Amino acid sequence: MSLKNQKNLQNADRFYETERLILRPMNVEDAAFILDLYNRPSFIKYIGDRYIRSVSDAENYIQRRFLPQFEKLGYGNYLIVTKEGGHKIGGVGIFERDGLDVVDIGFSLLEEFEGKGYAYEAALKIKSVGINDFGLKKISAITTKNNFSSQKLIEKLGLKFQKFVTIPGDPEELMYYETPD
Repeated sequence: MSLKNQKNLQNADRFYETERLILRPMNVEDAAFILDLYNRPSFIKYIGDRYIRSVSDAENYIQRRFLPQFEKLGYGNYLIVTKEGGHKIGGVGIFERDGLDVVDIGFSLLEEFEGKGYAYEAALKIKSVGINDFGLKKISAITTKNNFSSQKLIEKLGLKFQKFVTIPGDPEELMYYETPD
């Protein structure tokens, strides 16, 4: 393993904290949570069906999609856990996505935890980590045209709408935002 990959794996063990949340890298032990979150109607409606139908499917998804990015880049998808009660409530991360030239910030919460500012708190922290710890110059975000709450949160993070895009394998036109120059 290269020295860079060893460093990225060390970064993948890093936890981040906000006032109310702990953000830690997703791992295969989160498979049951991913199975639940990724099959929620709002996740499928606004983010898409990832065809995860069992804990085994979720474990494979984490191993194929989340862990390699942590190894390659040192950052990826983080589990959002409340400090009070230790509840797993969602995911937030910075992702390399096919069809996008700029890494993409994304977030999803269980419906019962929406509207409490958790997604903004977590996304603001991860945006800061990407810029300050990993030296990212630009961060993008994509969302569907009818996901008004995500649009509002993306704009609150300081990203500006740029254009409509499509990504490989998905015919839906998405709104593309980016951090300003």
